[in-house]
Amino acid sequence: MLEQYLRRWFAFAADPEQARRAPLLARSSLFAGLPRRLLARLGTRFLEKTYHPGEIVFQEGDPGRALFLIVEGTVEITQETVQGEYVLRTLAPGEAFGELALIDDFPRSATARIATLARLLILYKSDFDALMDGNPQITNVVMRNLAHRLAVYARRTPVVVTDPNPRQPKAGPP
Repeated sequence: MLEQYLRRWFAFAADPEQARRAPLLARSSLFAGLPRRLLARLGTRFLEKTYHPGEIVFQEGDPGRALFLIVEGTVEITQETVQGEYVLRTLAPGEAFGELALIDDFPRSATARIATLARLLILYKSDFDALMDGNPQITNVVMRNLAHRLAVYARRTPVVVTDPNPRQPKAGPP
């Protein structure tokens, strides 16, 4: 039994894809603070896909089902406005996007389009949830990093307050 486990572990450890994924995950702010063994475990849950320039990874309004991590290439995050499409950010290798899909079931708030030939790692919410159930350290670290990211987003985004019931000036005596 132990011998069979060790054989599988050595085969996993010798896999060049797995050896490449853990350091890439370690550079992502989303997974910062996870030990290498948990990064390796997390790395097994990602799928890899190549995208060509102009391809849409997801569209604004689509259901959020996965997180994406850029291995190679660049991705533009855009939103539709009255004036047309607006590029919010251009992301580079090592950066993650679509992370809100890991914590809520709301539609995508922006579109992700491939700017240059790209390879992405994809982590589906169902795989992430299964991994979190058995690994509280992954849960704590990733949720802390997500909370930090949300705080940064909130601080960078201007807040426009509108009062749906504007106060009418009081009529005074004539």
